[in-house]
Order: sequence, then structure tokens, then C-alpha cells
Amino acid sequence: MTILIFFIVSYILLSISLMKVFEMAGVEGWKALVPGLNFMVWAKLVGHKSPAYAALLLIPIVNIFIYAGLCVDLVRSFGKYKFWHSALAVIYAPIMFFLLGNKEEEKYIGPTLDDEQSYFTKMQEAEAAGKARALKKLQANNPYKKSAAREWTEAIVFAVFAAAFIRMFLIEAYTIPTTSMEGALKAGDFLFVSKWHYGIRTPKTVAMIPLLHNRIPALNKESYLENPNIPMYRLPAYETVDRNDPVVFNFPAGDSVYVFPERTWTVEDYRYNSVGYAHHQRAIKDGKAPLVTRPVDKRDHYIKRCIAVGGDSLEIRDRQVFINGEPGYLPEKMQFSYTVSAQKGLNPKIFDDLKVNLSPTEGIWNARENRGIMQLNQEQFEALKAIEGVSVNLTPQSSRNPYRLFPNDPKISGTWTVDNFGPIWVPKKGETVEISADNIAYYRRVINIYEDNDLEVKDGKVFINGAEANEYTFKMNYYWMMGDNRHNSEDSRVWGFVPEDHVVGKPLFIWFSTKHGNMGNGINWDRIFTWVSNLK
Repeated sequence: MTILIFFIVSYILLSISLMKVFEMAGVEGWKALVPGLNFMVWAKLVGHKSPAYAALLLIPIVNIFIYAGLCVDLVRSFGKYKFWHSALAVIYAPIMFFLLGNKEEEKYIGPTLDDEQSYFTKMQEAEAAGKARALKKLQANNPYKKSAAREWTEAIVFAVFAAAFIRMFLIEAYTIPTTSMEGALKAGDFLFVSKWHYGIRTPKTVAMIPLLHNRIPALNKESYLENPNIPMYRLPAYETVDRNDPVVFNFPAGDSVYVFPERTWTVEDYRYNSVGYAHHQRAIKDGKAPLVTRPVDKRDHYIKRCIAVGGDSLEIRDRQVFINGEPGYLPEKMQFSYTVSAQKGLNPKIFDDLKVNLSPTEGIWNARENRGIMQLNQEQFEALKAIEGVSVNLTPQSSRNPYRLFPNDPKISGTWTVDNFGPIWVPKKGETVEISADNIAYYRRVINIYEDNDLEVKDGKVFINGAEANEYTFKMNYYWMMGDNRHNSEDSRVWGFVPEDHVVGKPLFIWFSTKHGNMGNGINWDRIFTWVSNLK
């Protein structure tokens, strides 16, 4: 609300500041107060022939560039060519326009676009006619000439702004750091992700370092300020998120995290005794690791496969996913954890030939014991099993921590495993469900965190925003995301539903790929410029 008030006040100040500027240019000042008309007049004053040019301000994202251009061209139309004139006009136009309008000596010299074109035409004519002296004089008195330093400064500023703009609204490069989507998408794959397929999101965070997501690498600090912030909206989508689509999204449970160099832990990880490193657990307990809160658009990026959409019922039985009672899609390169042992030594080249990932997070072959645990797809499993003297057995999955799996309630998920999970229903926008103390664990974060309600359970009753409630109607659609590496993926089975406002975009293609996520291991040349849609 604060930032909305800021924009409203700024528009009012902009309109008022334009009144005197319009009058100095021979236009009735009252036109600056009429929404729409003020921008049409403004565009004409700087040299745009058609009033329809101002209509470009109605196009989201494009209007940012149009507005900046109008600000710069208006001060230039008053003979203000210095860098700080243009910079101040773009950063906060009302200040610059008030300065212009309150100095009697300032004069409107004409539409800058026309004047600049006319000046350069004179220079070209002088050069064509061989009038060296006239050309030299025109060059010396050129009000539009910029120093080399200014040219470089403006080029750098524009490049950073354009790159940040493209990254924020259109397409962004991502690196897959983990193996949770092996073998379709591998650790070390560099992706281009479209942000317009599922609908462009407007930013919530406005005070940030451009081109950084949420951390400043050298300082190991957050790269943004949570306040001020603005409401986040999503523009119309080109397509919907469908079942089995790989999707990039902001980590839903990443609103409150403890950040370490090795990895990030959520506050729920600590609450449910799921912090995997003992020294991290001690640091959190001793208060040496501060809790970091993050807005939606600054939470870590995850990539998983959408298994179920809003309104679906999901269950996993013996590793097979069922959606609405029917067997669900199984990715071709889906992996599970296997124990591999050999009666005699195996040549490590076998694993390389089969493209088995032996990075520390995936599995290590102990050559001394001729034994190892590794993540394999069906093709790799069958190839290893076919080798004489080699046994390959599925690694059993258990529920050692009754709080580990979603919905983090031993009464519900205490006996579930990643291979036998559910049933569970995925919330859908507009659908109403009955809620009680017995099932509120499913929807606690949805109601309290994602949809911003005060939720309390006391004396066996549920209270929402202070009122007792026995049902709830969802405001958003939700998705169930899982990694293709089913035994080595922290996904919805751990932290639950992904809200639609957390969806970032659709991965398009791999533009570079390092082997096992490390350049030292080599480059996956066969994966470069591979369309993600072809990786099933």
C-alpha cells in the first residue's frame, strides 16, 4: 500500500510540474492535469508527430522505455543536454520539471527530435558539399555531442538496464545446481527460461542490485531490501502449467531460511529436526546463523516437474504415481536409488559409458569394496544388471523422521515414504474444503502464509482471522512438483504445494552443459542447444 501511495502521489506531482512546463511551451497548463491528454501533448512537444504515440504508455513493460524517452526528450527540448539533466528526469521527473518551470530564464527551444534531425542534416549537407569550415563549425557547436566518458556511461547504464529488464520480464538464464531432475535435466545444465509463457509477473521487490537474484556473492548478504515493495501481479499467460511440464518456480518454503555456503535450510527444516549437517544445526541453535526472510520473488529458484495441478488427487503406490486414481506419467529417464555390488572389480569406464553420475550427491563407487549406492534410470539399471557378477538392488526408502514428509504431521504422514505417499488433494482456486484440527496440517501454509490469513488452532477448533472456521475457499491454484530423481529430490513430498504466484517460467532449451556440474569434468557437448521439451 505504501508504494502504491508513492506512485499515486508521484503522478499527481508529475501532472502539476508539467503545468508550468506546458505554459512555457505555449500550451494551456490545464492540459497537464487531464490523464491521457497530458501525455499526448507531451509527446507532441518533443517531436512525435502522432498523438497515438502516447498510447504506447498503456503497454506493460514497453511503457517503461517510452516514459524514460519522453522524460529525456522533454528536458532536451528546453536545451538541457547534460548527463545529470537526463538522469534526474528519468529517476524522478517531477523534480526536474519543477526546476524547469520555476526559472523564468528557461526557454522552450522546440521539439528536440526535429531539431536534432535538422542539425545532423546540416552536418551531412556540409560534408557532402565539401564545406570543411562549415562542417567544423557545426561539429564544434554541436549541442548533441557527448564526451567519450558520457558515451560509455550511458552505454553501460543502458546495457545494465536492458539486461535487468529482459531478465526480470522476458527470459532469464538459469543453472541447475542439483541432481534432483536427473536424468532429463542434469546438474550443470545452463537453461534459458521463458517468463512470458506462464504469464509475466510484475516485481514485488523494487530496491535491489540489478542482475543479482538474492545474494551478493562477495559479501554473502542479501542483494535487496524487503521494503519498499509493491503488490505483485501476473499478466495474461500464453499457456497454462500442465501436468508433466518442467517448471521453474520460487521455493515456497523459502520465506524464512538459514543460509550457509553449502546449502540453505528452511525454518521448518530446523523445527522438524531435518537439518542434515550437525555444524549447521549447532550454528542455528546457538544463534550464529541469522534467520533471513525473503519476499516471493527473491526466494530461491527450483526446477521440478509438475505432477498434479489444482483439483487433482495424488497418491504414490510402490513408486508409481496415481492421479485421480489413474496411473500417471513416468519420465523416461526417471531415476531411483540402487545398491550396486560386484563380485570382482569393475572398470570405472563402465559408469562413464552408461552416463551414470558419480558426483558426491549422486553416488560413489567404492572400488576397494566393489560396492556403491547410485541413482539409476531403467536403462542404466538393466545394463548394469546384465553384467556378469554384478547385482543391482533397489535401495529401501523409510520414514525415519515422522515430521520429514508433508504435511509434517505424524498422525497423517508418519508412515508415509517417498515411494508410498498420500493420498493428497491439490487445492484449486474457488474450491471450498472442510477444515478441522484433524486435517488443517494439509492447508496450514496455504491459508496462513501463501494466502495471508491469521490461522490459529486452539481447543480443537480452527480460527481464521479471529473467527471460528470449518471450511475454507482457496484464492489461488496450486501445483504438486516432483523431481525425476525420485529418491534424491526435495520436492512437494517434503514441503507441499507450490502456489501459482510462485511460478517463474518455462524452461526452453539448454545453451551450455558441464559434466556433473563441474567444468573440470568436461562439457556435455551433446546437450548444448537441446530443447527441454525433447527431454522426456
